[in-house]
Amino acid sequence: MFQRSKSAREPSARLGDLFCELSVQDNGIGFEEKYLEKMFAVFQRLHGRNEYEGTGVGLAVCRRITDRHHGTITAKSQLGQGAVFLVTLPLRQPKENIPA
Repeated sequence: MFQRSKSAREPSARLGDLFCELSVQDNGIGFEEKYLEKMFAVFQRLHGRNEYEGTGVGLAVCRRITDRHHGTITAKSQLGQGAVFLVTLPLRQPKENIPA
């Protein structure tokens, strides 16, 4: 749990809000970080369909979920060394966003 200031990707976050950061590490093929934003776009793949499985939707769905909860998702990696995915979510949601 930590506090941080408002950023451009978190329009609803207020200065002093508490956040939780989750990290998930894999031992996969990794990626070059210059392709980071492309990875979170729907149907975007860094490799051809014959090279690796997947549709290019999974990380886009994760981005959409974190956006709707006023959080962020990013990743750190080096080619051939796996990746670490970092999800940051506020501990409290604004009341106007609670479904009825």
